[in-house]
Amino acid sequence: MSGQSFPETGQRPGGRHLGELRKGQRARVTGVDETAVVTSLPEGELERRMIEMGLVEGSHVEVLHEAFPGRDPIAIRVNEHTLALRRAEARAVLVAPAA
Repeated sequence: MSGQSFPETGQRPGGRHLGELRKGQRARVTGVDETAVVTSLPEGELERRMIEMGLVEGSHVEVLHEAFPGRDPIAIRVNEHTLALRRAEARAVLVAPAA
């Protein structure tokens, strides 16, 4: 995979959120925390959906595309699959720099 990893300076102890990454940045999923986003879904539903899409701990992700205008939604590659997410929902996915 081509692209750049995000800088490690200034990160919060829990890492960054997938929704903060820019086009071309790569990362590794470290967890899902739906409390980081406002959603009308029942508790646990957003986390369940993210897991079903393959956004599980250890998965490798890369931001492939940002829509214009507003950079929302984003297209990401999760391991070998491509999917689109709203940035608000992507903020529920915690990531760390790709190794």
